[in-house]
Amino acid sequence: MDNAPVLSGFIEEFGLWTDEQHEAARDIAALVDSGKLKTFRVSVPDAQSKLRSKTLLPDAFKSALRDGVEFTSAYFSFDSAEGVAYNPFGKTGGIGLDEMHGFSNAILVPDPLTFRVLPWAPTVGWVLCDIYLRNGKPVPFDARNQLKSSISRLKALGFELVTGLEVEFYVTRVLDHNLGEEHMGGLGVPPTPPTVEALWRGFAYMSEDQQDRISDITDSLAENCLGLGLPLRTMEDEMGPGQLEFTFDVQDPLKAADSMILFRSMVKQTMARMGLHATFMTRPIFPSFVGSGWHLHQSLSSPGIRNAFVATPGTSELLSPTGKAYVAGLLEHAVEASVFTTPTVNGYRRRKPNSLAPDRSTWGYDNRAAMVRVQGRPGHRSSHIENRIGEPGANPYLYIASQILSGCDGLERQLDPGPVEASPYEAMHRPKLPTNLMEATAALDNSQFFRAAMGDQFINWLVGMKKSEINRFLAAEPDWEKDPDAVTQWEHREYFTRY
Repeated sequence: MDNAPVLSGFIEEFGLWTDEQHEAARDIAALVDSGKLKTFRVSVPDAQSKLRSKTLLPDAFKSALRDGVEFTSAYFSFDSAEGVAYNPFGKTGGIGLDEMHGFSNAILVPDPLTFRVLPWAPTVGWVLCDIYLRNGKPVPFDARNQLKSSISRLKALGFELVTGLEVEFYVTRVLDHNLGEEHMGGLGVPPTPPTVEALWRGFAYMSEDQQDRISDITDSLAENCLGLGLPLRTMEDEMGPGQLEFTFDVQDPLKAADSMILFRSMVKQTMARMGLHATFMTRPIFPSFVGSGWHLHQSLSSPGIRNAFVATPGTSELLSPTGKAYVAGLLEHAVEASVFTTPTVNGYRRRKPNSLAPDRSTWGYDNRAAMVRVQGRPGHRSSHIENRIGEPGANPYLYIASQILSGCDGLERQLDPGPVEASPYEAMHRPKLPTNLMEATAALDNSQFFRAAMGDQFINWLVGMKKSEINRFLAAEPDWEKDPDAVTQWEHREYFTRY
């Protein structure tokens, strides 16, 4: 049933592609006809930013370039561990949408501009998809479409976001995959993670000798980044045992989000082929493993202005009025945006004072304790901001959309961020960021701003997904508050493999 053809000419019927996408699709079809590729993965990100995928043979993939691909909507009801957050068998599928009852199918539409040949699997083509209802409308819970909408809102103000990725993660050696029946898990109960050991000692921050010892790993990852067209700039050995940091050149927001989701997938697949395990979980359970973050570098451009954040040279201002208003929007909505920037229970393990991660909604000049760190010499074309709030497993579409929407509000209302903080951890007058996912979910649920910006339907759905995750955590770890900084076994099982 899942392989039944969809309406003929679905993409053309509803005008879902631009001229640029049509042209790219013709080039892809020619590559399919050449016979160089054997299979094609069509992938779509879920709420947790994991890629859901189906593998097609050449003829089926050519059909997908015309008609799309039938694909289950079931994953819109699954939380972070396939726990069923919504009963799909009622009239509206439990999520208020008649078209999605009974785990009905939706239609994946490939975005030809994202097509790649996978360097580590050179006979495999890969493409990212958008997901539509049969009436040609986007599924309202699709995170990629939320980002597109936020981009349009910013464009209406005359600006475009320029963003760069800075991502930390861990690589470990697998000792035992734990594939016995007792480790299998079930719906809402993840399988036992692999037993692993550290690949190298930590706490030799940015050591050249250490980087030479791990060059086989970083070289493989760099080669695959470049083969995918990802704009990799730097790689470094971070603080923790087996912890790495990769940074990327700036892109437009949709490309940056697509790059992030492809990068994480590439890292996990490449490492697995080497007998290793990569995780973007913020803080693994092992005592010596420190927290990982995802810092998002941002500036704005506008017609005729390469960088709208640059302050007037010769003044004492760190940023232009545009830049300051944008920052003020990020500060204004940081608390209620926490589910977007830090969507897991584990992500809050790094939010504490004196940890190089923010605990309050603050900004500062070249200050790594601040949430928003202004970088670049004042008045210089390199001026931009770095939001240090995010966790590596965040959904990139929602993380970036939350930044754009918050910044738009700052621009529209010409908000003032106030003075920069010299000691952000001591800025008690600034709003305290949520310290756990429960607080963050409540803040989003009560957010009139994000409900207006993203729609009640989307926010209600996402809050329900998070509540399902939270309820499973609280049921498994009722005494978690006795040691709120300790990573629990539930978190290890929930996130170490899946993120």
